[in-house]
Amino acid sequence: MFLAKVEGSVVATKKDPAMSGRKLLLLRPQLVDEKDPTKFRPGSNTIVSVDTVGAGIGEMVLFCQGSSARLAQNLKDAPVDAVIIGIVDTVDVLGKQIYSGKA
Repeated sequence: MFLAKVEGSVVATKKDPAMSGRKLLLLRPQLVDEKDPTKFRPGSNTIVSVDTVGAGIGEMVLFCQGSSARLAQNLKDAPVDAVIIGIVDTVDVLGKQIYSGKA
């Protein structure tokens, strides 16, 4: 599993039939900064992911990739490589909270 911030959405009106009705979100992985573990640093890549939990832009999410993504409910026969499996409430590193989803 990985952490990411939802940066946007992707719309594809023509797609594989198994993907019909699926919400696609654009994710930027978040990494704990090696120099300052009290902060995240954004990854250099972006990932298109199927949203199974109702995430929104700006939220921190948990996602998985590869064969694990197809283990999410109703995705066994879908051609997916990444799926959002949770919306993050908090992240603690070295006993310190570095993220809170509550404003």
